[in-house]
Amino acid sequence: MSIKTNLLKLKSALPSQVTLVAVSKTKPVEDVMEAYEAGQRVFGENKVQEMVDKYQQMPKDIQWHMIGNVQRNKVKYMAEFVDLIHGVDSLKLLTEINKQAEKHQRSINCLLQLKIAQEDTKFGMTAEAAHDLLESDHFKSLKNISIVGVMGMASFTENTAQIKEEFTSLKTTFESLKKTNPSLEIVSMGMSGDYPLAITCGSTMVRVGSSIFGARNYAI
Repeated sequence: MSIKTNLLKLKSALPSQVTLVAVSKTKPVEDVMEAYEAGQRVFGENKVQEMVDKYQQMPKDIQWHMIGNVQRNKVKYMAEFVDLIHGVDSLKLLTEINKQAEKHQRSINCLLQLKIAQEDTKFGMTAEAAHDLLESDHFKSLKNISIVGVMGMASFTENTAQIKEEFTSLKTTFESLKKTNPSLEIVSMGMSGDYPLAITCGSTMVRVGSSIFGARNYAI
């Protein structure tokens, strides 16, 4: 099936309150434009340089989301245009994002990445660390960033019960953080393999790539 067909089929099945981030990493501009022409405006990349290249070539009404791990020295390259940074896992990174956003006289939306998976390869903060960050004076002094929600990745496993438990823990942490930070709105969880389950567990934003664009060729 075509990218347009895949996209429209997927979007028609999503609840209205769930935002679709089309994960376009490793895909050429031609493929991303096909999704754009089918109405998609939110795209996710996990490498800053690739996102910058696509931003420069594509229409400017696209919302670009950085969904991968972010190195502090790369923030400056995307600070001018990035709409949402999903993988914020430290106050140091948040401070750098604030610094670069200030240079462009804008505010950058961010999600706190929480570690919900049992795998060591997955990154993220503990729920306790997220609470401490949001209550810190340092955080409150940052005027050019907005924490608008949380993000988490479940374990790569066939065990649906475990995935559900991990998603539920993220939603629980979100609700806890929201009590003292009412501006939190987004729960970003769920990818091509598990997004239907994530939605039943309270996700408001899903990151889907292969179900739209097909399998990736990492050899390119």
